[in-house]
Amino acid sequence: MSQLVAALAGSVAGLGLLVVLGALRGRSSLVGLVARTDRSRPGPARVVLVSSAVAVTWVAVRWPVLAVAAGVATALAPGIGRHRQSARDEGALVEAIASWTEQIRDTLAGARGLEEAVAATSGRAPAEIAPAVQRLVATVPYRGLSDAMRRFADDVDHPTADFVVAALATAADHEARDLRQLLGRVAQCAREESRMRGRIWVGRARTRSSVRIVAAVVATFVVGLAAFNREYLGPYSTATGQVVLTGILGVFAVSLWWMARMSRVDVPERFVGARS
Repeated sequence: MSQLVAALAGSVAGLGLLVVLGALRGRSSLVGLVARTDRSRPGPARVVLVSSAVAVTWVAVRWPVLAVAAGVATALAPGIGRHRQSARDEGALVEAIASWTEQIRDTLAGARGLEEAVAATSGRAPAEIAPAVQRLVATVPYRGLSDAMRRFADDVDHPTADFVVAALATAADHEARDLRQLLGRVAQCAREESRMRGRIWVGRARTRSSVRIVAAVVATFVVGLAAFNREYLGPYSTATGQVVLTGILGVFAVSLWWMARMSRVDVPERFVGARS
């Protein structure tokens, strides 16, 4: 029981350190402290969380395999070690592309050419793609509409944007007729894709909930045994037990990854990019 008290004390100390660090950095919440714009290297709060998870697990059970697994799980948790882009984020981006396409279509009637129609949408573009649209408008006078559109596709980095760029680039290079009808059809397809993603998100929410429930139940069961029935877990303290525990954790990790993989939406490969 003394080891459990030490583990809880370490957890409270680590949380207190995070609160102090957040106050010094002007963060109003721990989520804002842990989340980083630059994810190429770990932030101090992330290092503290991972180190605390390893230390608390080691003090509680004295199993090196489980301590390492706790650190890896903390590092891979969404919002700490990586950012999870949900299907809802994808749906909002596709919806923004569709809205911007409709803006170009509606502006073409009163604009003098495609370039003017694209420039007119700079101040009214949806927030999800507004920076990319502004860079597009700024690049057109120097590189031409076709190359600027390809760079815009790279900025947005989504297959739906490639369809719009392909239509606009073709119209700019070959002076396509009835471009408004083409853009309207592309926007309609984008909105149908957004609705499809929403239905998939709702349908697969049960799988994501199952992943969280299974992980929480197993973690609670292990912590309960470590706190109230250490004799039952005694065989895992040996070298052979650690090897067996490694295999169990490996199967468990693969199962969780597989369940999480089932809840993802596969995005087709992009086919438009900036010319070298």
